[in-house]
Amino acid sequence: MLKVEHIGIAVKDLQNANALFTKLFGREHYKIESVESEGVSTSFFMIGETKIELLEATHPDSPIAKFIEKRGEGIHHIAFEVADIEAEMKRLKAEGFTLLNETPKKGADNKLICFLHPKSTNSVLIELCQEIKL
Repeated sequence: MLKVEHIGIAVKDLQNANALFTKLFGREHYKIESVESEGVSTSFFMIGETKIELLEATHPDSPIAKFIEKRGEGIHHIAFEVADIEAEMKRLKAEGFTLLNETPKKGADNKLICFLHPKSTNSVLIELCQEIKL
């Protein structure tokens, strides 16, 4: 793993959360993006070399909606940048970690992503992400 790429925070209302985090960080978000496959709208802030991703559910069946219903708003996941997501997925699976998807998926911010099940990571949802090369 190369670095912490971003920290994902589940929010009920993206517009209100953007206003709150803009005041907190003293700067505006740099991108809003929807990821239909995950049922979320996202907003990104850059703090030093790390991004903060706010996630709002776009429908009541989405993983973020279920997370908020069960646990409330708050930190949802920590994402780590990897050089080769497929190799890292293979390595982690061999180490006994449970992958939530068997192949990388297209995520927000031009990334291929894969999540590790929190049951295999001390209850922390871990996301692997790799920049999509054009």
